[in-house]
Amino acid sequence: MRALLLFVALFGLVGTQHQALMEYLERRLLAIEDRISVWHEQANRYATELREFKQQMVALMESLDKDKEVLRTDLEGVSTRVERVEREMDYLDTQNGAQPCVDVDDKLVEQDLTMVKEKNRGKYTKLTECGEMISRIKAMKILKRVGGPKGMWTKDVVSRSDKIYIFNGTSKNTVYEFSSARGFAASVGSSRAKEIKLPSTWHGMGHAIYNGHVYYVKEDKEFQLIKYNLKNGSVVDSAVFPAENQIPVYSLNPETYIDLAADEEGLWAIYATKENEKNICLAKMDSNTLDIEQMWDTPCPRENAEAAFVICGTVYVVYNTKLPSRSRVQCVFDVSDMVTNDNAPLVYFPKRYGSNASLKYNPLDQLIYAWDDGYQIIYKLVMKKKLEV
Repeated sequence: MRALLLFVALFGLVGTQHQALMEYLERRLLAIEDRISVWHEQANRYATELREFKQQMVALMESLDKDKEVLRTDLEGVSTRVERVEREMDYLDTQNGAQPCVDVDDKLVEQDLTMVKEKNRGKYTKLTECGEMISRIKAMKILKRVGGPKGMWTKDVVSRSDKIYIFNGTSKNTVYEFSSARGFAASVGSSRAKEIKLPSTWHGMGHAIYNGHVYYVKEDKEFQLIKYNLKNGSVVDSAVFPAENQIPVYSLNPETYIDLAADEEGLWAIYATKENEKNICLAKMDSNTLDIEQMWDTPCPRENAEAAFVICGTVYVVYNTKLPSRSRVQCVFDVSDMVTNDNAPLVYFPKRYGSNASLKYNPLDQLIYAWDDGYQIIYKLVMKKKLEV
């Protein structure tokens, strides 16, 4: 009997502990469920806030796109107004008759005129009936980009050949010849080119192709002009350029000491010396003998000049800034005195990549072949008579 009572007491104790355990587990489960419910509620709130934030960002991006378009339109308008102001300022400069970057008194002007008269050795005698000047730039075409930031490309200004010649860099001895501008544009680099090895290294970007010959500048102790026959691959003639103490002709392209230019009248040399270090000089050359026929001191300053070219005996000097902006013809000098800065039109080059390393005029097609930061660009010119008002 005593054993039975003991068993019943033990069973009751176990049952009480089991019930307490069940109640504890139940409380823990309820606490976990409450916590899960809180987490679920927070997750829903975070998801809602994220959706609202995303909608706000989308709306903000759309607003920014609209503001960007408005700003772009405003900038285009500002650019147009700036260009108009530049043209008006240049027009006022020409009306006032002030030479760019030149500040001299009357006595110095008289001295310079006397020096020019002595140096010109008489009035220039024209060889052709050419009497045209630039009216404006009609169009431009970016043909290709090949080579370094500086170089020169051109065609023969006498021969009607379609061949294109590439001088890549400022000091090498290799010229690349392409069959045509179309072939040059279609080639990969210089893969379709004929390589012409000159007998000496050319210097600068002032070379010319004239009547089947390469005319280039060789720098040794003195500057020499070399005439090289493209047909038989030989040097025809060479001559020391008859100017002392030469300096770079363009301040923005200091590699060029002599810039050879060709037009309807023949071959010209654009250069500068310490004797007249502020301004650019011009010389008419005999393309057969390399003799200098006549020389002029022009009123065109070297400062901020990047390149020049000659058309019908008129040299057009193109200016820019050290931080490249828009190139423009800012000074002209006509050997026949028919074109002056007062009656020359303002000619702006379209916005491009940097600044011109070289500008070569071809009278046969009235195009300018420009080398701009490695890009080969063609400018189509519109001409007018020099005596037109």
